[in-house]
Amino acid sequence: MDVLYALLDINNPRLNDLVQDKAFSSILNFVSMSSTDDICSISDQILGRFCLDILPRIHSNVKCLILDSISMESILLAGKYPVLREIKLFNFNQEIFSRYFPGKKLMCSDLFKD
Repeated sequence: MDVLYALLDINNPRLNDLVQDKAFSSILNFVSMSSTDDICSISDQILGRFCLDILPRIHSNVKCLILDSISMESILLAGKYPVLREIKLFNFNQEIFSRYFPGKKLMCSDLFKD
């Protein structure tokens, strides 16, 4: 994710082609850990650029997305992801589950313990 954000569109066509290659765009991690092991979301500015510009260009390469519940919806709506095989979610709690799966009950209540 950092490579794509930093190097895409720096006015070098060969570099643009390289950073959009599957090697850099098949697994995208939008979650970082703080020094206290807390999950940190990416900034709104970075998320906006990814959703409006970068993901629509590379969505067909993405096999794995690592997301937090705050940015999840924006990222998933930014592309079609035809080869997406894995999504890893962080900070996905009972309230968020109920919002996306109304009327559904969790099979394992221990998943979302505080």
